[in-house]
Amino acid sequence: MTVKWIDWVKQIQSIAQAGLTYSKDVYDIERFQQLRDISISMMSHYTKTDWEVVEKLFASETGYQTPKVDIRAVVFENEKLLFVKEKSDGKWALPGGWADIGYTPTEVAAKEVLEETGYEVDDFKLFAIFDKEKHQPSPSVTHVYKIFIGCKIVGGEKKTSIETEDVEFFGEDELPNLSVARNTEGQIKEMFAYMKEPMKEILID
Repeated sequence: MTVKWIDWVKQIQSIAQAGLTYSKDVYDIERFQQLRDISISMMSHYTKTDWEVVEKLFASETGYQTPKVDIRAVVFENEKLLFVKEKSDGKWALPGGWADIGYTPTEVAAKEVLEETGYEVDDFKLFAIFDKEKHQPSPSVTHVYKIFIGCKIVGGEKKTSIETEDVEFFGEDELPNLSVARNTEGQIKEMFAYMKEPMKEILID
């Protein structure tokens, strides 16, 4: 069975979630709950993951279900790009993470860079908005939009965090072992293209 089934399961879950949010009829609510449970059972079966774990990770949201937003900061210095080494997998990624409620996209980028690297950044510019499913090699149980925001260091000093074990700058021809769930080599190459051509058009899926 191909990974296409994951897309179908996520669509079923999304339909069920919308139905549970907006339906008033008790019988319709019951049917949408059954549909939601079926999507959880399918995901649990094919991923060999406990039903309760899938329910928590995959179907715990309330309200109308929408894609999650992952923000990555693109910071160049001396023609090299800033990366952090993630403690979770020992691989390298652009500073960033999930968008937080109450923060603008640029505020999230600045916060993540400061927390993960110790650097203060400003002078923001939108580089790209990608649909993760169109770029990442492995399927995900969540639908994610990835926003890449360029910024410049204006202060601070290098340090690690509880989530990162190293902070380094790398050139285009010396890329480290990338955490491809967070950023692919193709995406990183696109960011270096902005370094060479600052007026390059915004990339968007």
